Amino acid sequence: MNLITNPDKSQWAELLKRPVMNTENLFDTVRAIIDRVKTEGDRAVLEYEEKFDKVDLTALAVTEAEQAEAEALVGEELKKAIRLAKRNIETFHAAQRFESKRVETQPGVTCWQKAVAIEKVGLYIPGGTAPLFSTVLMLAVPARIAGCKEIVLCTPPGKDGKVHPAVLFAAKVAGVNRIFKAGGVQAIAAMAYGTESVPKVYKIFGPGNQYVTAAKQLVSLRDVAIDMPAGPSEVEVLADETANPSFVAADLLSQAEHGADSQAILVTTSPALQQAVKEEVERQLALLPRKEIAEKSLANSKLIVVRNMDEAIELTNSYAPEHLIIETADYMSVAERVVNAGSVFLGSLTPESAGDYASGTNHTLPTNGYAKAYSGVSLDSFIRKITFQEIKPEGIRIIGPAIEEMAASEHLDAHKNAVTVRLDKLRVEN
Repeated sequence: MNLITNPDKSQWAELLKRPVMNTENLFDTVRAIIDRVKTEGDRAVLEYEEKFDKVDLTALAVTEAEQAEAEALVGEELKKAIRLAKRNIETFHAAQRFESKRVETQPGVTCWQKAVAIEKVGLYIPGGTAPLFSTVLMLAVPARIAGCKEIVLCTPPGKDGKVHPAVLFAAKVAGVNRIFKAGGVQAIAAMAYGTESVPKVYKIFGPGNQYVTAAKQLVSLRDVAIDMPAGPSEVEVLADETANPSFVAADLLSQAEHGADSQAILVTTSPALQQAVKEEVERQLALLPRKEIAEKSLANSKLIVVRNMDEAIELTNSYAPEHLIIETADYMSVAERVVNAGSVFLGSLTPESAGDYASGTNHTLPTNGYAKAYSGVSLDSFIRKITFQEIKPEGIRIIGPAIEEMAASEHLDAHKNAVTVRLDKLRVEN
């Protein structure tokens, strides 16, 4: 890890750079896969599954028999844990339901909104080194609460041609309608355009590698919506001298084991804590099964000492971390000053892992500084708000002349006339 002390503000931009994930050079490769899936459907997806995931499939859909088999393979303790997490995620997201209010902006002019679920959503769950069944819950549970009619899930199978049992069990618990064995670019393309098996959806959610990220970017240009721009996962711990070095090190490593391009940062006012965390990271790292992955990530990671808490908070808001853990004596007052972060974890007993799994908040969050402008996935991610307005005679008489004046000033005479003919009719009637 890189140890940095009292960096000048002129250095911050360089200091806070994320690991570069350049998708530009991937676009040609990704575009070719997308175009073929768009044209050839299932056949192309099956061939790409053989090429990239090294599995020979005869069909993409997961059968009911496979789902039943998977449920039997999941241990009871894990089932209990998944159900607990599901309940908490459900409770938190259900509280986000939109309540419509009718607003009379002028006498006779009433406006309101209605929340409507996105009818068809696609969830992408990566395969790779870890089965992310928790992400199934994070995406499918709010989709179900929102009222999405069709929830489609794509995930790469193992070399045995089967989806990880915990992923299938979580999908059943969360209410996923249909599951398909497809990974990478071909999965994104299948959901974006539809195939003989995979339905076309209106919005795609879920994390993935740089190829998946590039695919989501490309299909979102004109064909389908996506949840948010995404990059490698990241955590910042904001701490003072009261923080527990063992806890801080564990939190940094929990993020580092995600992948070699993940980033873990400590920002602290305490040089003693910086040193203690460095030593503790080295001790805990040696014990990790995913040590090699975490080591690579730590090369992108930094332990930064700053002069005071004001500077620590300013640096944090400049970084805009995906996950922010605040471990200070007065963490509530510090938290009040945080304006750029995806999800915030308060106090020494609130690890980032809690939000990843079971506290109830969503772990699908903006990365790469996008927390300055984007929210994480919530119930709102799965709904649209349609506006309505109703104007009575009194209302059009009040606002009509203003509309006429504004339309005329923009040289949009037909707009003006749409009001004028109504006002003329009302004058005749009276």
